Amino acid sequence: MSDPFVLGGVTLKSRLFIGTGKYSADSLIPAVAEASGAEVITVAMRRVEKGQQGIMGHIPGHMRLLPNTSGARTAEEAVRLARLARAAGCGNWIKIEVIADTRHLLPDGYETAKATETLVSEGFVVLPYINPDLYVARACAEAGAAAVMPLGAPIGTNRGLRTREMIAILIEEMDVPIIVDAGIGRPSQACEAMEMGAAACLVNTAIASADDPVRMGAAFRAAVQAGRDAWLSGAGAVRACGAGAQPSSPLTGFLR
Repeated sequence: MSDPFVLGGVTLKSRLFIGTGKYSADSLIPAVAEASGAEVITVAMRRVEKGQQGIMGHIPGHMRLLPNTSGARTAEEAVRLARLARAAGCGNWIKIEVIADTRHLLPDGYETAKATETLVSEGFVVLPYINPDLYVARACAEAGAAAVMPLGAPIGTNRGLRTREMIAILIEEMDVPIIVDAGIGRPSQACEAMEMGAAACLVNTAIASADDPVRMGAAFRAAVQAGRDAWLSGAGAVRACGAGAQPSSPLTGFLR
């Protein structure tokens, strides 16, 4: 069944995005990319070197780059990193991260929306990383964001969908795609996010920190697809405990 995901005017087959950080060796990235089926990969601009040296030499050529502004503490710093990314040949997609909080690494919603507005006006396809706050999400969408990327849990924690109820509100209320980013630690959690109606998931630490990142990438690929299929199928209603059980087959018409 065809289920294309159109983002920034680009049609994607995969709804799993992956990252490039925390691998024991960057040389694992091509195999993980293939196993995961991902078409979009994010990389911190502070890791990008000139030419095909370092991390860039390990990113498969067919993948769409999603540079991120990790390390930016203000909107101005994020905008400068985005412009550097485009000047370096990384394209016009950008994931905005504005984080001044060095302990919990929670994104600054005000500065994120401010950077989004500036970069959209300059022709960037902007994907802002945010707390799952409806008002921040709306501000980013009104500024022209192509999607919003709420965290499931603090970045790098593998704690799962700790913000599940807030993400559900964004999915219900927002017209732009919701891409769950940060905190997902297990394929089952990505599946749950997709079952809720998320448009996609971005997974980095859970794959990179696994004993077998390639196999974990394949597991996330299957989980994201399963969750999407479940959402498209329209899952049956949940029956309250007080209502009693309900047979899946008729209890009459046999054993006369």
